Amino acid sequence: MDSRQLRYFIAVYEQRNLSRAADQTSVAQSALSHHISNLEAEFATPLFERKPRGMEPTAAGERLYEHARIILRAMAAAEREIKEGRTSIAGEISIGMANSGMKAIGVALMQAVLAKYPNLKLSLTESLSGATLLHLMASEVDLALVYNPPAEKELVAEPVLEEQMVCVGTAKLIGRSKAPMRFDELAQLPQIMLLHGLSSRALLDDPVLLKRLEAKAILHLNSISGTIGALLAGLGCAIATRLFVKEQLAAGTLVAREVVEPTLTRTLYLCRLRNRPMTYAMEEMRRLILTLIADQVGRGGWQARLLY
Repeated sequence: MDSRQLRYFIAVYEQRNLSRAADQTSVAQSALSHHISNLEAEFATPLFERKPRGMEPTAAGERLYEHARIILRAMAAAEREIKEGRTSIAGEISIGMANSGMKAIGVALMQAVLAKYPNLKLSLTESLSGATLLHLMASEVDLALVYNPPAEKELVAEPVLEEQMVCVGTAKLIGRSKAPMRFDELAQLPQIMLLHGLSSRALLDDPVLLKRLEAKAILHLNSISGTIGALLAGLGCAIATRLFVKEQLAAGTLVAREVVEPTLTRTLYLCRLRNRPMTYAMEEMRRLILTLIADQVGRGGWQARLLY
């Protein structure tokens, strides 16, 4: 089976008649009939019912038609992309980001794409890290910035940076001291945490320490605004980065204290699906994302340690 046979098959399927399909493809009717017979022999099943007034597709023919359209579209897209991709980054690209990623580089990414890639249609999705990963696994985004993704064989996860986590809350709850807080002290405070599962594992690299904190959680939330609101109300404290509550720290409504013994960290990964080949647009966006992250870290806008 080759692309030529598939094109001939589609012509016969859509015309329901060998003579009309021959006119459409500029191929002799006998040649079309020969190609259809070869396909049927290869699949060991009839693709059409020959009737006096034309060709009626069988169930197998119906299924092959759907696959053939997808295959030929993919081949045409591949040819177009190979020929044009290096000179013009075009098409569509969808990127998922955890909240911190959007906060740190979201606007800069939008500005760069609008300025440098006018033929590229960018879609950005912001969500909690666990939800961002689910968007990627469902092929709803092409690239995703995710914290601590699970080791999945279908996932390509590239470590990008490591962030230090701090305890954030009201001064009344965690104190105004600039001295570090020991983890044992933190574990005694009421915790506001993300829901269990993929979202909660994004908080810390160490799952054992995460379980200790979850045991003291008074609230499990799946909302960024809800978490910040609960912190401002003094309902509890949370493990977060300074970037997450940047505005509240600047306003003095929340304070942050470093945690030691041990230090708490989490790792950000740039992820894609292994079975999804990289396009020129994906390669270019990967390069741009890493460049923007390195710039933010270098200028101190993202307090983290680069891992690449």
